[in-house]
Amino acid sequence: MTMITEVETYFSDGCGRCDRFETDACSSRKWAEGLATLRRICMEAGLEEDLRWGHPCYRHADRNVAIIGAFQDNFRLSFFEAGLLKDPEGVLEKQGPNSGTPGMIRFTDQDGPERMEGTIRAYLEEAMGYAAEGLRAPKADTMPDWPEELTEALDADPALAEAFHALTPGRQKSYLIHLNSAKASDTRRRRIEKARDKIMAGKGAMER
Repeated sequence: MTMITEVETYFSDGCGRCDRFETDACSSRKWAEGLATLRRICMEAGLEEDLRWGHPCYRHADRNVAIIGAFQDNFRLSFFEAGLLKDPEGVLEKQGPNSGTPGMIRFTDQDGPERMEGTIRAYLEEAMGYAAEGLRAPKADTMPDWPEELTEALDADPALAEAFHALTPGRQKSYLIHLNSAKASDTRRRRIEKARDKIMAGKGAMER
């Protein structure tokens, strides 16, 4: 599949990354009502809507502020500089077990965004203020251990090494987590070999 190029397509048919695209099984269609509410709140807050990584992204002062995502069991609004947010309501959650800072508001029913509209608006306003000031959250040193097999592979393949080091820190981290989850050295080597094309294409371990 090929990622979409228009924001409207995401809300009507999905991101284009899987075979559920343009079907009723697509997560974007499943959560259409809730996603529409989130979109309205973001737009009414004065954010600019853009398409990033196949998802609706909301920007202010030339900075990414928040991004919308949908999964089969939930949909969410994720903040880019979540480490700056005070989170007085305690609503922010981690994206996953390997995430450092809680940075998303997760919804499991269509009415969630409407019920939390006041809180969402307050968090967006706070995040927009940080964007306008050019502030960024401090980066935590949470990079997983570097597998020896990866070092060997990059030393033996200069093109792969160049591509890997050109990846964003988040994409590099996704491969380190993926490789470290394998107990056997041979398994890690096979995973590196299998991932080569994705690394050369600038994609993370979980990207299609």
